[in-house]
Amino acid sequence: MGSEDVYILGIRMTKFGKHKELDTLDLATEATLAALEDGGVSMKDMGIIAAGNLMGGSAPIAQLIQKQCGQTGIPAYNVSNACATGATALRVACMSVKAGESDFGLAVGVEKLAGAGLLGASGAKGGGNEWEPKGRYGAVASVDGRIGTENMPGTFAQVGMEYAHKYGGANFELFAQISEKNHMHSTLNPLAAYTKAMTLEEIMGDIMIAYPNTRPMCSANCDGAAAAVVVSGSKLKTLSQEQQRRAIKISASVLTSDPYEEACQVLPNVNTLTRNAAKQAYEQAGIGPEDLNLVELHDCFATAELVHYDNLMLCEEGGAVDFFKSGAPHRDGRLPVNVSGGLQSKGHPIAATGIANIWEICHHLRGEAGPRQIEGAKVGLAHVIGLASACGIHILESNAA
Repeated sequence: MGSEDVYILGIRMTKFGKHKELDTLDLATEATLAALEDGGVSMKDMGIIAAGNLMGGSAPIAQLIQKQCGQTGIPAYNVSNACATGATALRVACMSVKAGESDFGLAVGVEKLAGAGLLGASGAKGGGNEWEPKGRYGAVASVDGRIGTENMPGTFAQVGMEYAHKYGGANFELFAQISEKNHMHSTLNPLAAYTKAMTLEEIMGDIMIAYPNTRPMCSANCDGAAAAVVVSGSKLKTLSQEQQRRAIKISASVLTSDPYEEACQVLPNVNTLTRNAAKQAYEQAGIGPEDLNLVELHDCFATAELVHYDNLMLCEEGGAVDFFKSGAPHRDGRLPVNVSGGLQSKGHPIAATGIANIWEICHHLRGEAGPRQIEGAKVGLAHVIGLASACGIHILESNAA
């Protein structure tokens, strides 16, 4: 891969929520045209498009977007990588620009999920409600029985409880307090699916999905799209001063999957691939977690946010509970986390989430986040994880003088 620097020139997300009057392509088009406008460019400038739509069937969303926004014959990549689909699409565009194949690239993620029910719940195809037989091929139980889980609520519930058991200090109330923080943050984000603060009592008293996560502690299925335009550093120098000022440098773009570990053959591991990605990202960017001004991490469940404090090395190993109790991840804390409201409030239209997390960081680094602005933000990290074993991390830096 080449050494060309890559910048986000334009980026936008639609409002997340229910869009009964818009179909998948409508949402993708809205985000795409808005991102192009934000960057001051058009489809004719793009050298590559990468797009993802995980739940929409086999339709080639990248080509469909071109039919709506301009067909110029450029390479079109259709990306599918679980909840990391949007971040992966962005990485595909970045790699083309970094390699010198394109001056500009476009990445899009879109999903229609409102009313979809609980994704990955037991009984769904591949939903982890299978029984593990005793036998020679990979059985790890001494007797027949169900082991681990592959559905998302069950997996992340167990991940959180495992952390609590190993390090202590985390209980039902603490996990609910994480959710309370994110719902409070959402009240300042007009593009979030839910913008209502919730009390600790409301959160703890709601329907239990998978202990210790109640319904408000789970990511919200909704409709939405997000798109980003990337540009090479050399091309950026030829653009206007305003475009250069608002451009956000992608200091690190990392994608990992699970290495082999015996334990993760039973329970999907969301920890190791995130920690590996974080290490690579910090090295690639030439910074450490102490240099970050804000973080958007993949809080698909409240339990996930806690363990990812640790996985992203925002605290010392085993110190996630103390990190949260210190107030650090609140909007007015030392290292704000999920100022957007997170997936629990902002919503989680799967393929759009990876780019939407990056949009939130860019918004602050440009100084355009309005009442939720983190003052003086210069460096941010966006993280997304897919249970099929994919973790995307991008470290972003302000280009303003």
